[in-house]
Amino acid sequence: MVRCRGMAKKIVTIVGARPQFIKAFALSRAFVQAPDFDEILVHTGQHFDDNMSAVFFSELAITPPRYHFTLRGKSHGAMTAQMLEEIENVLAAERPDAVVVYGDTNSTLAGALAASKLGVALIHIEAGLRSFNRRMPEEINRVVTDHLSDVLFCPTQAAVANLAREGITRNVYPVGDLMYDAMRIATPIAERTSSILDDLRLTPGKYGVATIHRAQNTDDPAMLARLLDYIAAEAARQPIVFPLHPRTLAAANRAGLDPGRAGIRVIAPVGYLDMCRLLHHAALVLTDSGGVQKEAYFHRVPCVTLRDETEWTETVESGWNRLWHTAQFNPRREIADYGDGHSAARIVDTLRTTLDMPAGTPAS
Repeated sequence: MVRCRGMAKKIVTIVGARPQFIKAFALSRAFVQAPDFDEILVHTGQHFDDNMSAVFFSELAITPPRYHFTLRGKSHGAMTAQMLEEIENVLAAERPDAVVVYGDTNSTLAGALAASKLGVALIHIEAGLRSFNRRMPEEINRVVTDHLSDVLFCPTQAAVANLAREGITRNVYPVGDLMYDAMRIATPIAERTSSILDDLRLTPGKYGVATIHRAQNTDDPAMLARLLDYIAAEAARQPIVFPLHPRTLAAANRAGLDPGRAGIRVIAPVGYLDMCRLLHHAALVLTDSGGVQKEAYFHRVPCVTLRDETEWTETVESGWNRLWHTAQFNPRREIADYGDGHSAARIVDTLRTTLDMPAGTPAS
């Protein structure tokens, strides 16, 4: 499965979307502090808007990607195919010891397929998540990537159990959640540097934050209208800040829907530090994003998930999150599985051992 060259191990990390930049921020810091690793960052261009992409690298001082692809206006299939081709070219040129992919995006799937086809060890971070809804492209990406992976890092014990039910038990490591690492690092910086509350004239604890971006919500005009009505109903109780994803804006325009109802403050997508500060002082979060569900919990803000299921089931079980068709939250408790903010260090320490394993040792 894995080869060791007796020198720094070369890691190619594939990122392309906002949650991946945040996780890579935490892990890349740990790689920089580890002289026995050399990380090369590849940006697939899946998120290309500056507020969804470039701002993360500048704000978080992430080393700029060595490779950056250009993808615009493509279908899921065409996007994944182009990324697969370009990632294969990078891997052939760099000949890394391993490829790291994060989460469940098209970038994740393309990186997993490229590594598998070229026989490069595949490391999946945020492995084992399941919404059990195969209509979601993210669910397909998760399942395929997990079954191709050689080393799987899980954020929770529930994720470990999901993998075990699918027969994946080798090289599976529960390490906590990298987004928690990132939040712990970034929140003090955001509190010092972000002016977004003043800019929007928001009172801490007296507003909500909403996000919508998933295809299942934006591609169906009737569903998007229902969600906007739901957010508007909450906006009658308190102001709602709504950073509008480019996909959602385009879908609303096509459907003739106005996201900017009374009480809803529609703004352009914001960088990580501004979003961190918005979430930290919010009274409520409304989102269809898996990452934002967790971030809401990290900031101890109740969340309503604008979907009929969630892969982050422990946030619902612990009472910090509920699905939008559920009337009440469960009693609240803390979530131990997400760790103590040192998941990146655990991943690096584990890779020191697993990347020295003999070749041909699959995870499942």
